[in-house]
Amino acid sequence: MMRLTYPICCGLDVHKNVIVATIVTTDKNGISKYIQKSFSTFNSDIQKFHDWLIENNCYHVCMESTGKYWIPIFNYLENDIDVCLTHPKYVKAIKGKKTDKKDSKWIADLYKFDLVRCSFIPPKDFRQLSELARYRFKLVCMKSSERNRIQNCMTVSNIGIASVLYDPFGKTATEIMSYLLTNTKDTIEDKAVRKLIKKGAIAKSDKIIEAIKGYCIETDQAKKLELARGHLNYLEDMITQTEVELYVRIKPYYQIVEYLSSLPGITELSATIILAEIGVNMNIFDDAKHLCSWCGLSPANNESANKKKSVRIAKAGAYLKPLMVQCALAAIKSKRQPYFAIKYGHIKKRRGHKKAIIAIARMMMVCIYNMISKLQPFNPTDYEELLDPHFNQTKVVLNDSNVFAYLVAQGYDTSLLVKCNDN
Repeated sequence: MMRLTYPICCGLDVHKNVIVATIVTTDKNGISKYIQKSFSTFNSDIQKFHDWLIENNCYHVCMESTGKYWIPIFNYLENDIDVCLTHPKYVKAIKGKKTDKKDSKWIADLYKFDLVRCSFIPPKDFRQLSELARYRFKLVCMKSSERNRIQNCMTVSNIGIASVLYDPFGKTATEIMSYLLTNTKDTIEDKAVRKLIKKGAIAKSDKIIEAIKGYCIETDQAKKLELARGHLNYLEDMITQTEVELYVRIKPYYQIVEYLSSLPGITELSATIILAEIGVNMNIFDDAKHLCSWCGLSPANNESANKKKSVRIAKAGAYLKPLMVQCALAAIKSKRQPYFAIKYGHIKKRRGHKKAIIAIARMMMVCIYNMISKLQPFNPTDYEELLDPHFNQTKVVLNDSNVFAYLVAQGYDTSLLVKCNDN
């Protein structure tokens, strides 16, 4: 028999323009009464909905996360009412018997028996921090797209700077492109180009001049380059402003940022974005495994009839998982702290690069969980053991041909050995 958890609760079916609410009241005999009402999503009507819940002594509400439509409802209710936001898959109604009123009633019936799994909603200050961090992510993606368009224009115009210079958007390449846009192939001078080449690229001066000879920037490509470069500079300025705002807002938790930035591969900016997603209260997660699963870094369990099917990682952590993978890639290249580099090498031999990187990202998330919980910097217990050259040394299989050589290598005098009788 299911146990009644919430005698009075409300189920919401939220849409863009309408909210369908059902309050269910269950007495001691298990008999339920339902009150249904619809509200618009205007602020005045949401306030009426809030007052309606209070009038009916309902302080527990459950709704599914439908796009962004749940956010203003949640913001109105979170101060006075316990709101459970759940994934639609946990409250999906039977196909063919779906209406807005039936959906809200179904959600209320599930929630009163506590059969709905609530999603983690960070505190308001971290939600705001997360919005800025995710906006920065979008800006960085737009910046990458704009750089690709500029690179495309250079290819079409037969400018081979990218084939010579390591960074086609560095100081040398940027100044040369500005020079080419203000001149034609007949007016460019080698001396003028050489003056634009910075110290780090002087050795490639001849190749750079050879790469731009005979270029032909048509009017359409020239205009496209002008607009794209202007947009790229604008995006870089927006990203800088966003990062400054992130640092200002994370200031009360800067000590935790310093702890996380002691982890190889994680900068202060990365630590700020990670905290924006997971917060600083680790009590909401059962353990480090729960956090890794929430971030989408744990393999799935998919087994039936003693047969294991796909165990690919979940799609969760759309913003956090890519960041952790980038941090893992940086961590395995760290020479100052080779902790994760050594672990990566061991896993890569058995599982390959991709699985090894996900494993390192998961290890880093476990470290982050413990560092925030204990308020301590990065200090793994197996660090010295891992750096020991004899750690994980392959075992020597002894047989009749190599046993004496092995004993001599260990410093024993084999001439003193006496053969024993079989008896």
